[in-house]
This record gives sequence, structure tokens and C-alpha cells, in this order.
Amino acid sequence: MLLLGIDLGSSSVKASVIDGESGKCLASAFYPKDEMKIIAKKPGWAEQEPETWWTNFKAAIADCNSQLGAKKKQIGAIGISYQMHGLVTVDKNFKVIRPSIIWCDGRAVEYGEKAFNGIGKDFCLSHLLNSPGNFTATKLAWVKENEPQLYSRIHKIMLPGDYFALRMTGEPLTTFSGLSEGIFWDFQRNGVSKELMEFFGFDENILATAVPSFSIQGKLLKSVAFELGLPAGIPVSYRAGDQPNNALSLNVLEPGEVAATAGTSGVIYGVTDKKKHEPLSRVNTFLHVNHSESAPRSGVLLCISGTGILNSWLRRNTGNNLSYNEMNDLTEKVNPGSDGLSILPFGNGAERMLGNRDVGARIFGLNFNTHTNAHLFRAAQEGIVFSIRYGLDIMKETGIVPKVIRAGAANMFQSRIFREALSCITETEIHLYNTDGSIGAARGAGIGCGFYTSAKEAFAGLKEVGVTVPDNTKTKAYELAYSSWKDFLKTV
Repeated sequence: MLLLGIDLGSSSVKASVIDGESGKCLASAFYPKDEMKIIAKKPGWAEQEPETWWTNFKAAIADCNSQLGAKKKQIGAIGISYQMHGLVTVDKNFKVIRPSIIWCDGRAVEYGEKAFNGIGKDFCLSHLLNSPGNFTATKLAWVKENEPQLYSRIHKIMLPGDYFALRMTGEPLTTFSGLSEGIFWDFQRNGVSKELMEFFGFDENILATAVPSFSIQGKLLKSVAFELGLPAGIPVSYRAGDQPNNALSLNVLEPGEVAATAGTSGVIYGVTDKKKHEPLSRVNTFLHVNHSESAPRSGVLLCISGTGILNSWLRRNTGNNLSYNEMNDLTEKVNPGSDGLSILPFGNGAERMLGNRDVGARIFGLNFNTHTNAHLFRAAQEGIVFSIRYGLDIMKETGIVPKVIRAGAANMFQSRIFREALSCITETEIHLYNTDGSIGAARGAGIGCGFYTSAKEAFAGLKEVGVTVPDNTKTKAYELAYSSWKDFLKTV
């Protein structure tokens, strides 16, 4: 059996098809080749059209079909990974009512603060394990107050992956993990939080029915199968937000295991079996994909919104059309600490770990006689690494203290300097694997449809492709640069 995995990101939509038995990737494609447009009608806003997602998905599937040829008929299950915390609203005919308010949109921060104080901080932290913050629930509250005519037409709200599954199957469903991701979930009562729903005045019927992440969640409609060039009736058997899915793709399923990504945003995601919260809610806890009442599993998530997007900005505006590999090569020519140049990478909206403040990106220590593009490229990578270290120190309060960080050999983890700096400043080993979000979603589909009888069987094809260990000869230099970086952060 072949397994199709879809990774719906904010930059692109990627599709991969793997051979279920060997785990080998047989076809893979992503669209668009440049980053998808983010609509920002006001500062701090971020929206995307779901139809744009679908158009790029169709292009990726067409590319995969071309690579597979007649083998596409062997696709037996579909898994979906998606950008977390987005809000998609549909009417009774399942038509999209407004553009999706996506994960990095900051307009709902004040609604989260009102709910945090109105429901009660102690209740939110003990029951939701988070402040309502700037997640899906508060984005919906913003629509309710500011677009009441549109709100009155809403039949169901969905996360981006829920919408994709709806489009494929006609079934309006979500997952338990997804409900917790939207901050609708009461961890103590194992159900939707009535207190949160009542505070915002939401009817519980506005939520889609929840199913396990691994389960048959509908089958590909005949009309959609024709549109995609795939056989009808293929089950959608897995869906998860991109960070829980990234953890799954790296076989991070048990307490103490930690995964990382460094795409548009940067994330550290650690698995725990404890119901613990960080007192200031600067890191967040969600149900993990393999959670059950008998074997509770949650993911503690540290997110830095401005990560790969900083590298992308530098490439467009100062990179002289260099490739990312060429930029990475230039960082090798600069010493740790970038000769005193430092960058705060917080230019992609409000940062959760900074208390939902939007401090913007900052460059400091710039010397016109010393610094070059190479220094900028290295300082950017170090600034991202220092942000991760800053967040990990917060994360330790929830009991997540990693010694090993697993990551896919993609995005910024392709940079040796990035890996070296992260390993040195966090005193961890960085283990890279031959996987990504779409391949992880494909494996998840195999688990959900019953093709795999265990996670061990599903990850037989997962291979370690590199290890970075702390370089003790450079650790002091990174520590000194981090100390200067952190001192500057205190001033903004």
C-alpha cells in the first residue's frame, strides 16, 4: 500500500507519497515554489485564502501523480498535517465565509487577556493549561465582536487541516488534539470547556465533532477524487497540527522525548504525561496525537514566530539572489558571536514567550567598517538559536529538560552553523532524520487506517542522517554572545 501525506503550511503545501512497507518516499512536491502570500490588511494581522491552499495542494498532487504514474492507484490512505491555531469559518453549505485568520495573526491578544482575567487565571492555567492567548477561540471572539453579520452565518469553525479533510470527504470533523490546540479543551474534565464557551458566548454546536487523530475520518469523495486524479474512496485516517505531527514524524511519542523545527517559525516540542503549566503561560500545552485517558500524552510547545521568515527576509532583501546554501556557506566565514553583531528575530508578530508582546526585529552592534552580509546571515541564525535557548529556560519549569533534540534534515537545520550554535548553547545533541511533515503525515495515515500495527512498525524506515554534539572549544563564545543578546532583549 502507498500512503499519501499532506503538509499544509503557511509558506507552501507539500505532498509526499511513501511505500508503506519500506517507508521509502516515492514522490514529493510542494507549491508554490515561492512563499504563499500572507494578507496583512493591518499591522499584526495575517490571513490566507483557503482556496489558495487548495489550489497549491492540487498542483502538488498533480506533480506527485506524474512521478508515480500508474502506481497512484495503490494509494490507500491519506494523512494531513496543517498550520496550527488558524480559524476557518464555513456556512451550512460548507462554503468558506471569510479568509482564514492564521497562526501568526496577533489581533486577538486582547481578547485572550480579557478571558484570562474574566474566567480566572487559576482556572485557565489548571484546566486549560494555558492562557486563552491568541489562539483559535480568541480569533473567533474577534470575529464575533467585529464582524457580527459574518459570525451569524457560521455553521462550523475549523482548523486548516479540518477544512482540508472536509473538502476531501464532506465530513465536518476535528480532533481532540485540535480542540486543545484551539484552547477549547478542559484537561481536568476531558471535554470542551463550558466556562470558556460561556465567557465568549459561543454555542457548542459551532464546534465540529471530535475524533481521535488516528482514525478513519471519512473517505475521498468521487467528485474530489476526479479533481485530484486519485481513486475515490481513499480514507483520510490521520490529521494533526504541524508541531504534534512533526513530533510524530520523528517518533517523538513518549515522555521526555523532544522534537524541533525551524521553518517559518521555530518550535521546540516536548512530550509529557504530566498536567503541568508554566505560570506565565509563555509556553503551551496541547494533547499529543497519541493521547488517551489511560495513557495521557501532552506536548509542551515553545514557539518563536520569527525564525526561517527572518532568514527568508534577509535572502530577499540583502542576499543578492544567493541560495540558502550559499548563505549558509558565508556564515562559516564568521566567528561565533558574529564579531559583536546581534539580531532579535521577533519580526513576525506577537511572541508568546515574551508575554504576547510584539517587540519587532532589532539589529544591534552594527559596525559599518567591520560587518558584512556574512555577519548578518550568521547573526540571524545565532539570534534564532538564542531565542530557542531563552525559551528552553522557560520550558524547564514544566519539566522538559532535553539532552537530545530530534529534527528533520530540512529548513534551517540544513545549516551546520545553526546546528552547532544550538547544540553548544543548549548543551544538547542534535539528531537529524530523513523525514519531514508530509512524510510524517503519511506514516500517521498508515497507523490510522490499521496498515501498521504499532508505531515501531511505522517508523522502521526512519533513519538517522546526522548528529551534532556540543563543541566545547566554542561554547564560551556562544555563551558570551547569548549574554549580550539577552541583555539587549531586556531593554525592548
